[in-house]
Amino acid sequence: MIHLQSWAWAALFLLGAYHGINPAMGWLFAVALGLQKQSGRAVWQSLLPIATGHVLAIGLVILVAALAGAVLPLGVIKVCVVVVLIAFGVYRIVGKSHPRWGGMQVGFRDLTIWSFLMASAHGAGFMLLPVLLGMSAMGAGHEMHAMDSSGIGLQLLAITIHTLGYLILTGTIAWAVYKWVGLSLLRKAWLNLDLVWAVVLLATAGVTLLIS
Repeated sequence: MIHLQSWAWAALFLLGAYHGINPAMGWLFAVALGLQKQSGRAVWQSLLPIATGHVLAIGLVILVAALAGAVLPLGVIKVCVVVVLIAFGVYRIVGKSHPRWGGMQVGFRDLTIWSFLMASAHGAGFMLLPVLLGMSAMGAGHEMHAMDSSGIGLQLLAITIHTLGYLILTGTIAWAVYKWVGLSLLRKAWLNLDLVWAVVLLATAGVTLLIS
């Protein structure tokens, strides 16, 4: 069954990469810490708590969905996912602010919480659910489903692959911006990825409806 799910692993990695591109999901904060401390090491050190918060956010969503999958039909879960994706997409379009954090002098715990809040505010965990739903649809008739409590191995692997894509892009962009661009120049070339993110959320909701 694994060879049939190659598209799913690629999608999970690419979703992580997309999350890593979004400055609001971590790399901008890593750059700020590096510039503040005037240390490239600070940029790399910030990736661990940022990734931890991101993993906690998507893990919580997948856990709730998996528990629901043990008692709810796949079709019901699919509808719930679509509703939540649309809600987050609309929120990202009409919402004007993100959760704010006071001050730049933060420790591991503070940065982890900040990353968790940002990933949750952007609906990061819900973006993985359509992929896992697709894996469950392909795995119908098999003993282990991605959205069932018996599929914890697949869920952990999905989180790992997603996080790998996320860290590669976050670390690469943060280091490049810190090293060659600088935060002051970044302000002059700001990209509004929130709108792109909202469109992706809504598009993913549409794709989810097509899962048989």
